[in-house]
Amino acid sequence: MNGIAATQPYVIALFLAWAGLMKLFSRRMRVQAGQTALARLVGAARAVPALRIVGVAELAVAAVLLLPPVSPWEGAVAALLSAGFLAYLTYSYVAAPTASCGCLGAHSKPVDVRAFARAGLLLAASLLAVLAEAGPPLVALGLAEAVALMALSAELDRYWLTPLRQLRVRLRGPLAVPPSEHVPLGASLHLLYRSPAYCSASAQITSDVQDTWDEDGLRFVVFGARERTAVFAVPLTGNDPSRVLVTLVGA
Repeated sequence: MNGIAATQPYVIALFLAWAGLMKLFSRRMRVQAGQTALARLVGAARAVPALRIVGVAELAVAAVLLLPPVSPWEGAVAALLSAGFLAYLTYSYVAAPTASCGCLGAHSKPVDVRAFARAGLLLAASLLAVLAEAGPPLVALGLAEAVALMALSAELDRYWLTPLRQLRVRLRGPLAVPPSEHVPLGASLHLLYRSPAYCSASAQITSDVQDTWDEDGLRFVVFGARERTAVFAVPLTGNDPSRVLVTLVGA
């Protein structure tokens, strides 16, 4: 148990140091301070000074947690600060539901369940830190907690979550859905409009979609086409526009 408790001051200090440095030295964050919930709390004109004061406080607590000797009051200070974070997030969620919290960096995402989970994890770590005594920390546990804090930080989504989603789209394709799921008409039209078949017949098409039906793994899409009817056969699986076929019916 002591190893778990001894790990917490380092995890909390790393997080607070990061948060404090962002508030003090991120120009983009200072520029956008007036758009955060903090501006609603203290006023837009005082948002940047308040941001700096909070940053200095976070760095001070981080330094206290890292410097020996280890004592219960250090964890108590961290717990008090974490409880303040939770109170601020609650205020942000109620009073400024569309504003970001401005906790770690400049972004436009409002306070959500991830922000509350992050603050709750910090509070739990702070309470454990109250029990900390001199001893070696558990490195694996500290890394796991740091990863969890990063995953709960919307400010970092552009570094890992967005690229991961882009990779998934590239690997699966935007239209690659399991055959058991219904393929939206919009997805079929997206593939249709990129196809050579549609490009070859587009000059003759005179209407919007008139009719659709699914049959034998294909979606048939019907358009009016200069006293004729253009019928496109769009595959329900795959993402290859060259597989789309067209037939002009009538004279």
